[in-house]
Amino acid sequence: TNFYASALLLFSIFFYVVIYTVWLKRITSQNIVIGGAAGAFPPIIGWLSIHPTLTFEPIVLFLIIFFWTPYHFWALAYYRHDDYERVSVPMYPNVHGLEKTRIQILIYAILTIISSLLPTLCGYAGWTYLALTIVISFILLYFVIQFLRCKDHASARTLFKFSLLHLFAIFSCLLVDRFLETSL
Repeated sequence: TNFYASALLLFSIFFYVVIYTVWLKRITSQNIVIGGAAGAFPPIIGWLSIHPTLTFEPIVLFLIIFFWTPYHFWALAYYRHDDYERVSVPMYPNVHGLEKTRIQILIYAILTIISSLLPTLCGYAGWTYLALTIVISFILLYFVIQFLRCKDHASARTLFKFSLLHLFAIFSCLLVDRFLETSL
């Protein structure tokens, strides 16, 4: 088990440092989507460090992080697109325009919401998690809709700031759910 966890950890570090940072970051506007995989590997690495086989549970957590990453970073890139342009990093807003970026942010926010429902749908989390996640998802949708309506840097910044809390909240809900399920 530790061999697989170590191998995946080394691969994810290599992927992040070489594939994403050195190579893709400066040549494709999909850098965040592709590079997001490296940032989403920790749940799988953690799982493999204590379990001999990979199951769907850590893959669900991988998917939540993977789908969260683009909307999170593109909200930042939206209101900082001049900075990325200045340093020649081809972020999605700079290459495809702000309108297409807004659409992609909406798509990935929806994918994040759907993937965050998977722990309950797959039987890994209970009703507490589902209820809290639905509330958090509506808050996310509110900020995404505000961003789509306002189309300004301030709403992109607000969405970005919420995205920082969003991922933390989803994973915290898993902990709360597990605690309540085992305590009752």
